[in-house]
Parts: sequence; C-alpha cells; structure tokens
Amino acid sequence: MQFIEWGALANIVGLGILVGAGLPSLFAIGVRALAGPGARGADGRVAPRRVVLAWTCFGIAAAAIGGAIMFLAAGGH
Repeated sequence: MQFIEWGALANIVGLGILVGAGLPSLFAIGVRALAGPGARGADGRVAPRRVVLAWTCFGIAAAAIGGAIMFLAAGGH
C-alpha cells in the first residue's frame, strides 16, 4: 500500500514553485523594466520596448491571478 502519491505531490510542488516564485519574479521584471537603472533615456522618457515588456509582464501576472480567482470562485476543483 502506498501512502504518498508521488505524482500528485510533484504536481503540487511544481505549481507552488511556479506560482509562488514565478509570478512575483515576473512582476519584479516588469517593475525593473520601467524603473530600473538605465530605464530612462537622455530625454527622460522610458524606451518603448521597456514599456511593452513591463506591461506584458503585468498582464501575464494579472491574468494568472484573475484565472486563479475564477477557478476558486467556480468551486476550486
């Protein structure tokens, strides 16, 4: 008899690492793109590619959070 379902445990740990470390890291990359060193040019404006990168990161993080809320609101299983 097996008491631990190793496949299920691996899924939970993997998802926990992805969500627990991945989403905050993605958000930090977005913040760093907008406000990090070298973000502003000589004219004081943020480069357009940095703005696109930042809003892409913020959008992915917001979509993941919204998806999680919808999942939980629907019953969570």
